[in-house]
Amino acid sequence: MAKQIRVLVWNENVHEQENATVREVYPQGIHGTIAEALKEDVDLSVSTATLQEREHGLTKDVLDHTDVLLWWAHAAHGKVENEIVERVLARVWEGMGFIALHSSHYSRPFQRLMGTSCSLTWREAGEKERLWVCNPAHRIARGIDRYFEIPNTEMYGEPFAIPTPDEIVFISWFEGGEVFRSGCTWKRGNGKIFYFGPGHEVYPIYQHPTVRLVLRNAVHWAAPDTEKWIDNCPQIDIENAPEKITTKGPRLHKKGEAGLR
Repeated sequence: MAKQIRVLVWNENVHEQENATVREVYPQGIHGTIAEALKEDVDLSVSTATLQEREHGLTKDVLDHTDVLLWWAHAAHGKVENEIVERVLARVWEGMGFIALHSSHYSRPFQRLMGTSCSLTWREAGEKERLWVCNPAHRIARGIDRYFEIPNTEMYGEPFAIPTPDEIVFISWFEGGEVFRSGCTWKRGNGKIFYFGPGHEVYPIYQHPTVRLVLRNAVHWAAPDTEKWIDNCPQIDIENAPEKITTKGPRLHKKGEAGLR
């Protein structure tokens, strides 16, 4: 049997505590519903973590044993500690997959990975969203028809202030007429990143069968292809160069001495 992909679903878990409507839609929390969707795939080993846990549930040991991290957040982006943000970024650069869901476009890890504001236009009207598949051959779109629809959702629209995606998997059209790049991928360091737009907290979007399929597909796509890659800056001394070097100038750093580049 192939090794299971180790998946961690992270949720700030704020709306569920404060809003009765959200609790009714997601009695086990948004993270619990997403985890249930992922557990339908026997190749995935799934756990959850929330903002309220020690180190937000994202200890070094936990992240070191995570292949793909899914992130849902909305009301508490600023409460995520700097140390945890840096820890997540380091793991993405090493190869951990990162899936940003819905309003996580404003999350601190996603903004740092994108290097932009990640702002967008929005409207809450409970309108229909139609997601068109841009590349039917993409791993994330596997098993999905030309499009699928979500009957009630929050509109997210262009302009979406993100760097040009490596791939656009889905484009959304909304009942009000707006369009949105709702499924985009990038690579940062050795890690693969997927942003997926649907997921407003007051609608049962993560119970939609095709949305659940997208999440499972995305985990498989984002999983590391290779062993952990450590980004460092090793000094290769003259004696260990592939070819013989004749030193022609002064040397700032001595053999074995750490230097900044």
